Amino acid sequence: MRYISTRGQAPALNFEDVLLAGLATDGGLYVPENLPRFTQEEIASWAGLPYHELAFRVMRPFVAGSIPDADFKKILEETYGVFSHNAIAPLRQLNGNEWVMELFHGPTLAFKDFALQLLGRLLDYVLQKRGERVVIIGATSGDTGSAAIEGCKRCENVDIFILHPHNRVSEVQRRQMTTIFGENIHNIAIEGNFDDCQEMVKASFADQGFLKGTRLVAVNSINWARIMAQIVYYFHAALQLGGPARSVSFSVPTGNFGDIFAGYLARNMGLPINQLIVATNRNDILHRFMSGNQYVKETLHATLSPSMDIMVSSNFERLLFDLHGRNGAAIAGLMDSFRQGGGFSVEPERWTEARKLFDSLAVDDAQTCETIAEVFEQSGELLDPHTAIGVKAARECRRSLDIPMVVLGTAHPVKFPDAVEKAGVGKALELPAHLSDLFEREERCTVLPNDLKAVQAFVSQHGNRGKPL
Repeated sequence: MRYISTRGQAPALNFEDVLLAGLATDGGLYVPENLPRFTQEEIASWAGLPYHELAFRVMRPFVAGSIPDADFKKILEETYGVFSHNAIAPLRQLNGNEWVMELFHGPTLAFKDFALQLLGRLLDYVLQKRGERVVIIGATSGDTGSAAIEGCKRCENVDIFILHPHNRVSEVQRRQMTTIFGENIHNIAIEGNFDDCQEMVKASFADQGFLKGTRLVAVNSINWARIMAQIVYYFHAALQLGGPARSVSFSVPTGNFGDIFAGYLARNMGLPINQLIVATNRNDILHRFMSGNQYVKETLHATLSPSMDIMVSSNFERLLFDLHGRNGAAIAGLMDSFRQGGGFSVEPERWTEARKLFDSLAVDDAQTCETIAEVFEQSGELLDPHTAIGVKAARECRRSLDIPMVVLGTAHPVKFPDAVEKAGVGKALELPAHLSDLFEREERCTVLPNDLKAVQAFVSQHGNRGKPL
């Protein structure tokens, strides 16, 4: 399997090199040169497989030529062996044909564990084989950071630096990051918003001179391995609900477009998906594109669903690449327009093509709280604010009541007590046993100004397990 850049000017790489590269040298994102496609008979034969075995069958083509089957199977078994529910991604029924897929049974109670528990093990495997050491710099709007630290904390050949917006993540999200100690773990609170953090990560990848020879690796959803891992649970859900003999629709709370792009890929790989719903909060750049062909940057707002407080959706470039016939030059031009002018539209026929599969809805905080209360009253299920946005969007945008609708349950509600309290549910939230003492644990974090040079100086000074790079 070879991977190419969405901007067409970077060399094609194999899986191992893409894993370590993250962002392409031309500023683009890597995608498979050719997507594997499965027959309906092949997909049907996977019904009843344990999650790690299904993951092997779905992801095997993406690592072909880089990781032997036996090694990859062992990595996957270890990855999903740390999840607290035997079904890994269980489905909970809200009503007759509406389901929530619970993606929060990993160590950090969020869907990011599916990809980042795998990414940490893949990095360990590849770096040990190569005898290399790398630096991870990641930006988080809440959940990626803790999942990345949890997934990579045991990696012998990795130093990890996670940037989060100061005072803009929930207390549980922050503590899940700042209470894990290690010589190779560094939490940085940036006096800015998530987009500022993400921009620093991108700028650091573009010019890595401050690392003095060490290479950067991405843990954000720009890393192809993250997208690859998320494809699996679309197959998992469909197989539980009668697929591939019947179609399934999905509503996906998303800010960076990675999770829903995985669903788009699952469909292109042969899974019958009828509809994908982009569920966003007040920071609605994706909704404005899907509903009106306007991808325009606006002011970023803090909301009760902070993991989606994102205005620049990095992975959207991957979809644009396909909509433009995989024309790298066209995507480079669009991204230049966005950087210089803050927005763009695409040709009507390309937008119409996207609308054949995608619908969208933006949900504000009041509607989020209403949905949390409504679902709890109707079913006894308590949703986190992101999942509530997914449910609201599913109910507003659904094309067919005959087709099962699966909402991706992206996080455990205990991570967002403010939203649950504002919803007036009145249910006591208890942390799972492995996090029961979270609020008593010591925290370690460095607050830095919204300044790229200050951040890069910190990384240079504290890399290599506390020794300057």
